Amino acid sequence: MTMTKLENCLFAVVLLVGLAAAQKEVPMPKDLPPYGPEKPLQTPNVKTTTLNNGLTIWLVSEPGLPKVALTVEVRGGLAADPENRPGISQLLSKTIDQGTKSRSARQVAQELQGAGGDFSAFATKDSLEVSTAVLSAKTATALGVLADVVQNASFPDGEVDLAKRNLADSLDQQEAEPRFLASRARDRVMFGKHPYHVMSATKESVATATPADLRDIFAQRFRPDQALLVAVGDFQSDKMLDAVQAVFGSWKAPARPSVALPANPPTTVEHAVFFVPRPGSVQTTIEFAAFGPKRGDPDYEPAEVANAVYGGTFSSRLVANIREDKGYTYSPYAFLRPYRAAGELVSHADVRNEVTGASLNEIQYELTRLTTTSPTDEELTKAKRYLVGSEAVNLQDRGSLAQTLATLWVAGLQPDEIGARGRRVSATTTADVNAAARKYFAPHQAAIIAVGEEKVVREELAPFGLSVRAVP
Repeated sequence: MTMTKLENCLFAVVLLVGLAAAQKEVPMPKDLPPYGPEKPLQTPNVKTTTLNNGLTIWLVSEPGLPKVALTVEVRGGLAADPENRPGISQLLSKTIDQGTKSRSARQVAQELQGAGGDFSAFATKDSLEVSTAVLSAKTATALGVLADVVQNASFPDGEVDLAKRNLADSLDQQEAEPRFLASRARDRVMFGKHPYHVMSATKESVATATPADLRDIFAQRFRPDQALLVAVGDFQSDKMLDAVQAVFGSWKAPARPSVALPANPPTTVEHAVFFVPRPGSVQTTIEFAAFGPKRGDPDYEPAEVANAVYGGTFSSRLVANIREDKGYTYSPYAFLRPYRAAGELVSHADVRNEVTGASLNEIQYELTRLTTTSPTDEELTKAKRYLVGSEAVNLQDRGSLAQTLATLWVAGLQPDEIGARGRRVSATTTADVNAAARKYFAPHQAAIIAVGEEKVVREELAPFGLSVRAVP
């Protein structure tokens, strides 16, 4: 899986801010006023219910803008794929709207576009998601199409063949992207043989996948007792529930068992350099990857704040060090990514070949500094306000709110987690950050992924005395 929508937006902001700063350095005004009062992050008013067939319904009525976002989430994603078909969920997500028992691919697209929306589908490690956002006056139409797709997708042979060719071409392109190579290597190193090691389809799994494979996986996973429907937007909750009942109420769960959720993955990783060759590369992609907390763990928010201080914001220590001060890289970043059964803590930097070793040294330094020195009051305040503020901005978009709620459901959490998270972030203390930093951020707990020219990587990293080996 690639970065989330919010991570992509924040990454784009980092690039734009960096470009502006590179064009002209503007000094900050002196004697800036103090921060204004902090506005707590509020949990949206979510009406929850469950239909007789087991389908969970979360409705968020937000009158005003005449739009409605609809999302259906089902348990079982990339980590549930058959061992001989790794990443087939990715192919399923690209073909699920390509025809049903009563609609062609063209009809599905035309009806949703006529309602003011488009169809979106993607696979994560833990789930499959389909969604659309339409004009509120066309909600009934969109619900009918969405219900038809998730109950009756037919995976026509011709459409599957076309999707396989397109996905194979996309995989070829990704093989040239250092970030993709690093992400794939990272998950293999961290998760070993655990199903979480799958982050994308392979050319082999795509080539051997058949429409029958897709129909079988679809029949197992798309079932009401393992699904959530989220609706956010301009509607009355009672009328929306009646409309949902009308098109989803007859959906029946099959007799076969539901998909088995993966067991708990490893919790430690070897501290070594795992090398991915990229001949002729003029830069090295470096990642430090360690296990972090899951969403809902007691120290998840302190770890978020610690990461924001360390490398998760444009004003973080890592950015100030290897971008602003030393100019080793343009946009380093760090992120905490939780899954249902694990969490990843990742530092990333694309650096010039000649500063590969120096960059690794500074990343280690900043990780060590975080574990041994407390953040200043200013760092703590900025980090907490950034986390609460960026989440508040993200949740203004109805599609993003629907996706956030769906992600909580996959993790086994309730809608009130949104407000609870905001309160926990705001209440995080220096001692909380210090404890999370010592637990998760020590550099010796991380595997190091290096993508680049082999001679450069080996020579630049030789002084560190680390084992350099191929990715398992």
